[in-house]
Amino acid sequence: MSSDPNEQNASHSKGQPPHISVCICTYKRPDLLRRLLEALEKQQVGESLTYSVVVADNDAARSAETLVAEFAQRAPGQVTYCCEPTQNIALVRNRAIANSRGDFIAFIDDDEFPVETWLAELYATCEYHDAAGILGPVRPHFDAPPPQWLLKGRFCERPEFPTGTPLVWSQCRTGNVLFRRAILPPDAPPFRAQFGTGGEDVDFFQRMTAAGAKFFWCNEAVAYETVPPSRWTRKYALQRALLRGKNSLKISKGRMALLAKSIIAVPLYAIILPFSLLAGHHRFMKLSIRCCDHVGRLLAAVGLHPMDARPM
Repeated sequence: MSSDPNEQNASHSKGQPPHISVCICTYKRPDLLRRLLEALEKQQVGESLTYSVVVADNDAARSAETLVAEFAQRAPGQVTYCCEPTQNIALVRNRAIANSRGDFIAFIDDDEFPVETWLAELYATCEYHDAAGILGPVRPHFDAPPPQWLLKGRFCERPEFPTGTPLVWSQCRTGNVLFRRAILPPDAPPFRAQFGTGGEDVDFFQRMTAAGAKFFWCNEAVAYETVPPSRWTRKYALQRALLRGKNSLKISKGRMALLAKSIIAVPLYAIILPFSLLAGHHRFMKLSIRCCDHVGRLLAAVGLHPMDARPM
């Protein structure tokens, strides 16, 4: 197996169909990973594409290895298992890429599962726009009815765009993306280790777009994110906002403007929050989450870190 992009691009030029490596970073979520692998087994790519799967396990105990080995016995393409023992999301993404092959790399999270035409839609849109990469929507999936405040506030929903919409770097992420291997820097790891608790994808897309890469949207390439009951809590939402605010300062571009915005926003939210309860609990939570984004940013600026890891 080769991960040399020059070798793979050469094979593509010889008339072989383009190859996509689907990269999955996982950590102790066997049931969700199993759901994802079963969905990948059903991908409809016809004869225009080939694809393989790389599972990068961020558990030093290699807890996903047996599950991946079982899947490999029935998978339609090659399946590679690797382990990154250091707890760091950027490092595990790099580990996945290092074990990948082919002309394109797709990332999808281990708590997501795609529609059957996912890869075909991403690839077709990428070729049509001659793009560096394509992103698709991630929509929430609940295995049981969640609290009404969570639904009313649309806290698990993410922005979507018409197919073909060009994206700026701040709209990009790795939860559902396909990009050309050729855009990766030849002399440095794609994802930077200092973003070990998050924000590594925003940093990656900022650097890629600064180098001239163009990313577009495909609204047909849908992935669903399983939202478990542990994420239905107010505590989870607020902790995630604090960490998001902290990580936002790792992006050098616009840092001072972000801090200035937060200095103004926090006292304003403190005044508005009690009155927002009159508009419903979901309104109160929406403003509370926004406030925690700003609080996390300000705390990080003075060296305080209430959240050092992603809430589970």
